[in-house]
Amino acid sequence: LRPQRTMQVAQRLYEGIDIDGETAGLITYMRTDSVQIAGEAIAACRNTISGQYGAAYLPEEARAYRSTAKNAQEAHEAIRPTDLTRLPSQIAPHLDKDQLRLYELIWKRTIASQMANARMERATVDISAADVSCMLRATGSITLFDGFLKVYQEGRDDQPGNDEDRSLPNVSKGQSLTKGAVSPNQHFTEPAPRFSEATLVKRLEELGIGRPSTYASILTVLQDRDYVRLEKGRFIPEDRGQLVTAFLVGFFKQYVEYSFTADLEDQLDEISAGHVDWTEVLREFWIAFKPAVDGIGELRVREVLDALNQILAPHVFPPTEDKTNPRACTSCENGSLSLKVGRYGAFVGCSNYPECRYTRRLVSSEGGETDIAADGPVELGNDPGSSLAVTLRKGPYGHYIQLGEAEEDKKPKRVTLPKGISAGELKLDTALGLLALPREVGPHPETGKKITAGIGRYGPFLRHDGAYTSIPADDDVLTIGLNRAVALLAEPRRGRGQSKVLRSLGDHPDGGLISIKDGRYGPYVTHKGVNATLPSSTEPDVLTLDDAVALLQAKAAKGKSSKKTGQKRKMPARSAKSAEPKAAAE
Repeated sequence: LRPQRTMQVAQRLYEGIDIDGETAGLITYMRTDSVQIAGEAIAACRNTISGQYGAAYLPEEARAYRSTAKNAQEAHEAIRPTDLTRLPSQIAPHLDKDQLRLYELIWKRTIASQMANARMERATVDISAADVSCMLRATGSITLFDGFLKVYQEGRDDQPGNDEDRSLPNVSKGQSLTKGAVSPNQHFTEPAPRFSEATLVKRLEELGIGRPSTYASILTVLQDRDYVRLEKGRFIPEDRGQLVTAFLVGFFKQYVEYSFTADLEDQLDEISAGHVDWTEVLREFWIAFKPAVDGIGELRVREVLDALNQILAPHVFPPTEDKTNPRACTSCENGSLSLKVGRYGAFVGCSNYPECRYTRRLVSSEGGETDIAADGPVELGNDPGSSLAVTLRKGPYGHYIQLGEAEEDKKPKRVTLPKGISAGELKLDTALGLLALPREVGPHPETGKKITAGIGRYGPFLRHDGAYTSIPADDDVLTIGLNRAVALLAEPRRGRGQSKVLRSLGDHPDGGLISIKDGRYGPYVTHKGVNATLPSSTEPDVLTLDDAVALLQAKAAKGKSSKKTGQKRKMPARSAKSAEPKAAAE
């Protein structure tokens, strides 16, 4: 599952599932990287292992684990099932597919962590023909006792590169083998694979960057800001990501080094422990940071672009096969290519502008593929109803689909290509389905009013009775069904006044109920229109009424101070030109 979807499913398992008329929470916590388990849970785990798999799979003593990650959140237990006797197969009828997959993963990992070790034997197997005319050799591991592998085996994004990691069958000397298909394959050394969501999170953990509660938002921001795109489960850097990274590395290198975040978290821990004065930490940071910012502010745009030209040269101007100058303009043949800044961001342009108007993107597509529709419309076919041509086009804000051609008094119908659909794999039927949006999903079973699905300014959405709900990336706007649509509409929307109530703490001394809500940027306490964000070190389930009152009083005092000193800004009037609606392609 995608990280955002995983958090949604985990929240549902944590809040509780209806099992035979009773609401039962299936997992203990959601946001913790602790690996410690309570004694009663370990005892229940050992009983389940003995009953389900036999005494051979139960170690003599219970296993105790300690986290190796720095600054681990160990105030809670590990994420585990609340009741280990609830086998995944028993509660499967009460869960949907995603809930069952996540619960089964948590249950198996918990059980496997208390099972006996697997016993493996490194082996080299020599296989020869009957006439000893040829000899083949296989190196790997033979499983003597499966142990915890009987329940759970860690999945891998990539095939093991070491031959010794491969599993071999248990064979004996002199054994006759049956020859299967023989397929000669040539192997080439390949570069290390790009990060997937799982391997990137693992790397963040190793570097001490972020926490479990922030990994989903980190990956989401990278994609929402178009720094990277996800193709076939791998992150591919976009032009904007390449440019921003080059700028930060070139001018703020010490602040984007891997060690900076980890060292800063160590200093924050020292501050929270009372060993270091927080003002000294801020002063030391600001003394070095302010001159760096002021120095960049004094540079001209051309100076910054020249520096980026040098840093990005291996990516933007890779060496050519015929050893010609990679910066030579292919249009006018005597111009030089370099980075330029335009209305829609950075691009590569010719030095002979405006005589030569050659431009291209910063980097080519992954795998050397051509930039679809960059040089003109790509015809996908004709609409059976109107006989108009359906074309894929490239605009300043990405790919879009257009039906027909523009006329003097009529604009053609256009629709932006969603992020989940590749321009290179777009087919006519998919394009027609997108052009037909919004589509009617069906009537709501409670209100009887129709539910429609479409694509808006902020992506795919569902509309029912005047209210809108975003469609998650895991669902398809063209195929989403009525049951799934009703379930999404039933989920609480994160809009103004619609935050989910986590706890009610009691009455304020001045009257009125104080509640803890889950907002867009995390949990907060609220009372009569005053909202105060909870500190990152405070969990919603341990916050007391007195602490909440103190937070609200501090927030109210801060609000009064800002009202006295603040000035109301006068917004400039919009010109008639700027008020014109933009075309769908933009």
